[in-house]
Amino acid sequence: MPRWAYVPGETAEAEADHDTLAVARKLVPSRFRGHVPARHPALRYALALNTAGYFWESQEILEAVWAAAPQGGRERILLRACIQIANANLRLRMAKSHAAARFFREALAGLDELGTRKATPAGDGFADGATMGALAALLRAKLAQPALSEADWIDIAVIGRM
Repeated sequence: MPRWAYVPGETAEAEADHDTLAVARKLVPSRFRGHVPARHPALRYALALNTAGYFWESQEILEAVWAAAPQGGRERILLRACIQIANANLRLRMAKSHAAARFFREALAGLDELGTRKATPAGDGFADGATMGALAALLRAKLAQPALSEADWIDIAVIGRM
């Protein structure tokens, strides 16, 4: 794990732990073939970062995996939703609840789009084993609240555990 969680505007004297993140970025191939494996170490690390409260760092690794994901693939849509959730979590930590709600809504729209696409035949891609319906329901419940707080962050790793 990074030595500290980077929060823009709060950790001005300490930049992000780029050295630790560089190790994870090196695990990401230039392109994934066919799909992003659900058990890829960089992907699992990004999910673990979010779970541990390293939201900015999680977003950085998820973006690297997203960039290598096949164009038009289901994983690319799910990864974009995960990036938006990690970004929303970061905004909640920064007490920017309106921005967080916007990112949650964008993530929900992506999950709704993903629900209309068929799974890959191999079935071992990140999006194939994910429980998007449960994550979408969690996002809807958060968005139905009158106001969001830092405690309303979402653990994106739940998509593999529900």
